[in-house]
Amino acid sequence: MNRDHVSTAIHVNRSSCVGRRALLGTLAAALPLPALAQARPGRSVVATVAMVGDAVREVSGGRVRVETLIGEGVDPHLFRPTRSDISRLLSADAVFGVGHRLEGRMGDVMERVRQAGKPVVLLAESLPRDRLRANPDYPDAADPHVWMDPTLWADAAKAVEPALNRLVPDAREAMTDNLASFRARCARLDTYAKEVLGTVPENARLLVTAHDAFSYFGARYGFALESIQGLSTEAEANLAAIEALVTKLVERRVPAVFAETSVPDRAVRALIEGAGARGQRVALGGNLFSDAMGRAGTYEGTYEGMLDHNITTIARALGGRAPDRGLNSRLAA
Repeated sequence: MNRDHVSTAIHVNRSSCVGRRALLGTLAAALPLPALAQARPGRSVVATVAMVGDAVREVSGGRVRVETLIGEGVDPHLFRPTRSDISRLLSADAVFGVGHRLEGRMGDVMERVRQAGKPVVLLAESLPRDRLRANPDYPDAADPHVWMDPTLWADAAKAVEPALNRLVPDAREAMTDNLASFRARCARLDTYAKEVLGTVPENARLLVTAHDAFSYFGARYGFALESIQGLSTEAEANLAAIEALVTKLVERRVPAVFAETSVPDRAVRALIEGAGARGQRVALGGNLFSDAMGRAGTYEGTYEGMLDHNITTIARALGGRAPDRGLNSRLAA
């Protein structure tokens, strides 16, 4: 290529760059400031589990980038962070979790984040202890599964706003509105749950699950609870406990038991087989979301969708009446 051609090429490339910069400037000027803030958040936070990540994302309205550490179908009780996970936590502007030993193997890492001067916000630990259920395995902690009661989770979500305000101080009013909207959706879920779960016959109001994640749910909506494992899934299923549960299922003629998406279903299937051997047909009522939500990008991958799925599945499996596709007609068919 001769010198004239090189000069022409350089001129064309410079003109293209200038044109692109001008076009980007025009587009940026056309976007309202909130849209720019949401498109390019300057702050990033890490949530331990998806339920927390969903609350943070809703309150922030896209003004911070939210990553979830423990994904779909993963049991947080057993989760052990890798070196890359620890690096993500330490490099985040803030870390949000549940607390009360849900993330039982992450205590040391959380302390390192605090020592690095980063905020660590534990939503369940923001609630007064007199509103929480005891944890028989750990007297120093409460039952961490507070998201199972949407009224409790709505109050726990209040802890998100002050931490986000410190990260994005110019968006306080918008985030206050976002929190109010999130709490309103929780209230709507609660109303729906009372309506459809109230149609379950009295003799069938026994919720049998793989582990004890539904105590807040049962207390709120009038269900007795039985589980094969305790609050944590670290203990192995006990054969004597399974036999005792089989007896209770047969005596009360309970129509269904439930598996959980984050816990193996072997013990639940053993219940079904045991009841069948005694002449009582017990169905697998479905897979409930307990310590993890559904796949990211789906309705069940949101807190609202997770609870809608659980409420609707339980009501229908135990003889109650609920719409096929739930509160918002968005559940997977």
